[in-house]
Amino acid sequence: MRGFARGLAASLSIAAGYFPVALSFGVTAIEAGLSPALVMLISVAVYAGASQFLMASLLASGAGFAASVPTVLLMNARHIFYGPAVARHLAPPPSPVASPLLAFGLTDEVFATAMARIDRTPQECRAGWLFGLSCGAYAAWLAGTACGVLLVGEADSWPSWLREAMQFVLPALFFALLLEAGLRRWSAALAGAAVGTVATLPWLAAHHALLAGIVAGATAHAAWHLPRRAGDAP
Repeated sequence: MRGFARGLAASLSIAAGYFPVALSFGVTAIEAGLSPALVMLISVAVYAGASQFLMASLLASGAGFAASVPTVLLMNARHIFYGPAVARHLAPPPSPVASPLLAFGLTDEVFATAMARIDRTPQECRAGWLFGLSCGAYAAWLAGTACGVLLVGEADSWPSWLREAMQFVLPALFFALLLEAGLRRWSAALAGAAVGTVATLPWLAAHHALLAGIVAGATAHAAWHLPRRAGDAP
């Protein structure tokens, strides 16, 4: 498939972040009492980062699939918007067989990388490039989970600095993707998110302040760019 190898190469930065996070998930889920087969099944079928940690906690607490699955689906509702945003860059549209595969691979990091780099890829290679990008990230996630399942007994002997460093891998990955997308392009969103988060942090819990920052960043980005687009219209 044209562009697949280039997409696979582009996935290396994502894979470097996914592997240790998935490894951590494998260790955490096994220690929570889930079977190795179920842990691997979650990574194969759910493939949703933080939602997998939540699902493992819910299942370990006895919540069952009936309660866990809707919770995870609700947590990942934002992914509904990823497909249409990427699809407008693909021409001709992917086939009915390829579309679900490409949609399944659109994690936050894959989506961010695709939106930052897909326009630099020749039009006829974009679907293959996106598929390669998704496959590389997915393979790293599954490999990390498998290693976590196998190495669960060794986790307690890891140096403390290594365990603490693994907690910073995913934020570091997001920061690297932001740098790749270009800080200047997203300066209004970054400023709005920073101000919104810092301003609400004294009164709200950290996760609520983060949501406020996201809303403020999106609002600032729209307010900065919409007038310019209106001015460019004929």
